Amino acid sequence: MSEKAQIKNVAESGWRLTGGRPSLPEAYRSLKIPKTGSWLKKFLAFAGPGYLVAVGYMDPGNWATDIAGGSMFGYSLLSVILISNLMAILLQALAGKLGIVTGRDLAQACGDHYNKPIAFTLWILCELAIAACDLAEVIGSAIALKLLFGIPLLYGVMITAVDVLVVLLLQNKGFRFIESLVIVLIVTIGGCFLTEMFLSKPEIGGIAKGFIPSAEIISNPMMLYIAISILGATVMPHNLYLHSSIVQTRQFEQTREGKRQAIKFATWDSSIALFFALFINAAILILSAATFHRAGMTEVADIEDAYQLLTPLLGTTIGSILFGVALLASGQNSTLTGTLAGQIVMEGFLNIRLPGWLRRLITRLIAIIPAVIVTAIAGEKGTAQLLILSQVILSLQLSFAVIPLVKFTNDKKKMGEFVNPKWLKWLSWFVAGIIAILNAYLLIQTFFL
Repeated sequence: MSEKAQIKNVAESGWRLTGGRPSLPEAYRSLKIPKTGSWLKKFLAFAGPGYLVAVGYMDPGNWATDIAGGSMFGYSLLSVILISNLMAILLQALAGKLGIVTGRDLAQACGDHYNKPIAFTLWILCELAIAACDLAEVIGSAIALKLLFGIPLLYGVMITAVDVLVVLLLQNKGFRFIESLVIVLIVTIGGCFLTEMFLSKPEIGGIAKGFIPSAEIISNPMMLYIAISILGATVMPHNLYLHSSIVQTRQFEQTREGKRQAIKFATWDSSIALFFALFINAAILILSAATFHRAGMTEVADIEDAYQLLTPLLGTTIGSILFGVALLASGQNSTLTGTLAGQIVMEGFLNIRLPGWLRRLITRLIAIIPAVIVTAIAGEKGTAQLLILSQVILSLQLSFAVIPLVKFTNDKKKMGEFVNPKWLKWLSWFVAGIIAILNAYLLIQTFFL
């Protein structure tokens, strides 16, 4: 038996079904990897999926929690953003590993491992998470359109429906084009906040101290609540499904060494990309701390209020404009990855393949309809509450993605020789447990206290 056949046999021995048709078939193994050349050349060939994943960690849903944390507690919660990102780096590395080794994305793995009722329940929960994330993107983009161009929020929500056509057009240009566009938008967001940090003149000592965890985070109930909200907004469940699929766009060799190399480069790719997400989330909190908290404004949690207050506090309108541009780029960026995640989840769990335009339209309508209703009835404050609710829904679904991922990558029958080493098994279960406990606490605080 050839090495390729042996690896495939080991990887599939723990599964009930043989690997079926891949999700995103139009992009599957479409990008070639050079067999010769420098380490850098090979790494650049693998680079890209990590940045699509990183987008979900800087979407508009994160902004409200980061702004609230900075205005209330200054730089103190920077350590929470750091720890959340380290957790995300670990989980995304596991998701990439699962896809590379088994040839299955997380949705397909769940559909294979669990019985139909459980798999169907997991699919419903995941669809709710994607709709919640899409809702945050809709509201975030609508707010940005209002702030930059004066478009009423209700009309802005409706305009976001048009990006269905834009996304479909981009998908026809190839997967590498989408990756490049996402990287350009991330650089735009990063550039905006880098400029704003320069304008706000934050305290370097306070920033350094903020990255050191404080006991007050646990002892102060409000600080703990905001900290858990930041965690819930940072680690995105649909990104685990997305990453496990898009790493398979690379045409790496289906051998022991080929998979080992792919895991290494995919892990480097996602880890570096998530450090960009760490910078942007930290920058939002630092900006909030350096402007609002320093000025005694400790109750700024609304994105629109933050935008309006930046100009007088920074002494220039460019700060507010850059904030709005970054928000719009963030919303549009997340739209791209939300589309891909929706397709992967439906195809992986149910093996149902709808036309791209129909799949995107369904997902978008699920997000737009409640946003339109709430905006029309409750106005702008209602959309702010809807944005917070979207993050709570994401928190609710998170463990239902994390626990199967950890379970599968710790299973020797499923992963063969690529199973997690013992130290990683313990660490991954520890992280999964912490996430489950903290998110349960967040939900109890939100609905019952």
